Formats: sequence, structure tokens, C-alpha cells
Amino acid sequence: MAQAVGIYVFDEVEVLDFAAPFEVFSTASRIHGRDGAGAAPRFEVSLISDQPRTVRARGGFPVVCGRSIADHPALDVLIVPGGVVTAELERPAVIAWIAAQARTTVVTASVCTGAFLLARAGLLDGRRATTHWEDIDDLRRMFPALKVEDGPRWIDEGPIVTSAGISAGIDMSLHLVERLAGEALARRTARQMDYDWRRS
Repeated sequence: MAQAVGIYVFDEVEVLDFAAPFEVFSTASRIHGRDGAGAAPRFEVSLISDQPRTVRARGGFPVVCGRSIADHPALDVLIVPGGVVTAELERPAVIAWIAAQARTTVVTASVCTGAFLLARAGLLDGRRATTHWEDIDDLRRMFPALKVEDGPRWIDEGPIVTSAGISAGIDMSLHLVERLAGEALARRTARQMDYDWRRS
């Protein structure tokens, strides 16, 4: 059975923060499908927003999102990307939804400043975490219970995984493919994407 990957998108989300994980998981599923005729998809990826609508990502990039936080499949993986997260931090319904998903997902992960949303949901307290280098100090100041690290491309704390800025989300997503579906599929996915995977 395919594992459901949901990626939360919002106005002013960083394009590569959500598009890169989408590409990694959808490519992994396509590569997996080549292993046998009629092979079931390995991952099913969906974009989720506050409501079905067109989200305006960074730079005005329009993203049509048909799934909402009130209407989406049960998730095995939730990825919360970054961008300008100031407004999202002040949306109790969104924060409560992230916290609720983390209770049932195998992995809840963030890219870049998405870590602020995981932190606001209480998911990073007492954990090691990272974010974009430019936002490390703000994350430490706003959430002193976190063990914020500057330097790692991603940090795996079991059910919670955080990554550094933007392109680091590709490395993290490949790591998640490795965790969920094996090293071979992760390596083949990176190769298909012509991507030099940094595994640590």
C-alpha cells in the first residue's frame, strides 16, 4: 500500500521548499513503479492548504491546491515547508492541525523556516532541530526549549525531522525515502533527478 505524503502550502511559501520534496517522493514512486508491471505506487503525494484554493507562493508563483486541512487522506508523512511563516504562526487552527497530524504520522518534517511552525506546535521541545542559517538565532530566541543546531543539512529525531534551508529539503526528503523505502530506491531517485545527494 502506498504511503501518503502531505505537504502543507500557504501564501508566501518558498517554492523549492515544497516543490523539492514533492519531486523527490513522486520520482521515488515512479522509479518504484518500474520494478514490476502494475506495481502499486510507493508514495502518494498531495498538497494541502487551509482550504481548497490557489496559494500564492514566493514571487507570486500560483499553486492550485485541492486538498485542505479539513479534507485530506490520512497521512504517513507530513512535510511543513518554510517561506514567510509569520502569518501561519498566528493561525491556531493550522498549528493545532500540525500537532494533531504529528500524533498519527510516521514522520513529521520541516524544511527551512517550517521549523518555526513545528516549534509553535510543540513538536520540537527538547529536541535537536535546525532551520535556514539566516533564521537560526530567531529560532533559538523564540523557542528556548529547542536544541537548535547550525550546520547540519538535516536532523533526524525519529518521528520529527528538520532540515536547513531550501535545497537541504532535497537531501532530507531523500533521507526519508531511504528510511521508508530503502537505500536502493533513494539512490535511484537521486540518480534519476541528477542530484548529488548529501547524506549527512
